[in-house]
Amino acid sequence: MGLLDKIKGELVDIVEWLDDTRDTIVWRFPRYENEIKMGARLVVRESQTAVFVNEGVIADVFQPGTYTLETQNLPVLSTLKGWKHGFHSPFKAEVYFVSTRQFTDLKWGTKNPVMMRDPELGMVRVRAFGAFSARVTDPQVLLRELVGTDPQFRTDEVHEYLRQNVVSHLASVLASSGIPVIELAAHHGDLGTQLATRLTDELSDLGIAVPKFVIENISLPPEVEEALDKRTSMGIVSSGTVGSMAAFQQFQAGQAMEAAADGGGSAGAVIGMGLGQGVGNAIVPPTQPAPAPAPAATSGPPPLPGWYLGNGGAQTGPFDDAALAGQAATGTLTATTLIWRAGMAGWEPAASVPDVAKHLGATPPPLPQA
Repeated sequence: MGLLDKIKGELVDIVEWLDDTRDTIVWRFPRYENEIKMGARLVVRESQTAVFVNEGVIADVFQPGTYTLETQNLPVLSTLKGWKHGFHSPFKAEVYFVSTRQFTDLKWGTKNPVMMRDPELGMVRVRAFGAFSARVTDPQVLLRELVGTDPQFRTDEVHEYLRQNVVSHLASVLASSGIPVIELAAHHGDLGTQLATRLTDELSDLGIAVPKFVIENISLPPEVEEALDKRTSMGIVSSGTVGSMAAFQQFQAGQAMEAAADGGGSAGAVIGMGLGQGVGNAIVPPTQPAPAPAPAATSGPPPLPGWYLGNGGAQTGPFDDAALAGQAATGTLTATTLIWRAGMAGWEPAASVPDVAKHLGATPPPLPQA
């Protein structure tokens, strides 16, 4: 420091702090060798508190206002220095300005999931994030417990400690609330108020309060959210069964079986059912047997009892044994008529199938020649 700066420092008679930052909590007023002229003017603005420290001991505290520094308004400092009759010489003291406004740009979030017991889903893991505000309620306690001799104490020096306190109380507040996970969004405000109260009580020994606590989001693991989406779908397609775990298991079983069919019955699709011991009871058998599909032109008739005839590309039937004899009597069934029934590999001429050929009648041998 040059001679001119030294002289200016000794002649400055205004002690004040104009904060040009948004994150400074405590700022120490710079003085040359900490000397302050008796009769200097102290300016403490709104949202500020000025604390005088003499040789490491907190002396006088000034609230917002303008003061002339004399022995009359420095009673503690006067006692510490032994000023019995007052004087006008410069004196040494440290002046700390403490910001008492709310610091609102503090973020919080859970690095690891928080376990909680849901009344319907059981044990679940949740993540959450949001913001909170903090303010100094007792500047003297803050100086003793956190600041010490730091000339510029910022929010980042205490932010991580505050975040850890938030996470430590979050699990207990969620667990004691008794609110199902799917309804937490409607109670963010109430939960935030509870957390703000708990944190304020916890941090009172440091001279800090948390007037506002905001929960922006509480989320579940992706697989649980996917299951809840399926449950919502089940509630739409299953009238009258919304919220029923039995109906949800049936819905899951159907989706898993469909996935297994589409994927060729892979083991992954079977595991995807995830229904535990309730799977067997979740699948309800049909009350009536399903009818067989209609016969396709390329694969033959379905496996129904009776015989089918094919003449000129047209298919008729099925015919039982008596009806088959009638078809032979009318000439519809001939030796070259194609026939088929369940169990045959394909269509064959009637004459080559003994059970059908018996209805064709005997064919007389050729007459002898004279």
